[in-house]
Amino acid sequence: MSDSTEEADAVELLCRQHRRLRTLFTETAQAADTGERERKFFELRRLLAVHETAEEEIVHPRARRTLDAGDTVVRARLAEENKAKHQLAELESLDVGSAEFEAKLAQLERDVLAHADREEREEFAALRDGLAPEELRRMRRLVELAESVAPTRPHPGVESATANLLTGPFATMVDRARDLIARRG
Repeated sequence: MSDSTEEADAVELLCRQHRRLRTLFTETAQAADTGERERKFFELRRLLAVHETAEEEIVHPRARRTLDAGDTVVRARLAEENKAKHQLAELESLDVGSAEFEAKLAQLERDVLAHADREEREEFAALRDGLAPEELRRMRRLVELAESVAPTRPHPGVESATANLLTGPFATMVDRARDLIARRG
């Protein structure tokens, strides 16, 4: 597998992002002070939000059409993503230095990493087997485009491609404004 994102296909790109999420969970939990923890959590939340949006808009619809039990697999992943969005939204309201934040972050980490493992085994592996390399490279470009305009915060209840396309532009605008204000504050 190449280290260049430009050469990576959609599956490689998403698996790299899963590895980055694993690292960010560790870095957030082990941050030396609350300022560092806030910065790491900001990066974690942002990556998780844009990553899941791209999967919901690009990857899951393709998996529904490509996999034998695509609808069943995708429905299970969407339920997990909805749960994670609720957990992430709850974490946003907590003091990053609190014991409650630490406990809820640890639970989110367990849930997200189990979800990522299932995606890689049940969805990504089947896409790799069922699609031509050029199709996977095209999907990567679509994933990157979706991520570039995706909301940067969790929006529970918005787990379908249609819902993302209807609410996404407004949510993106609001999220990115909130991010800018938070960075300056």
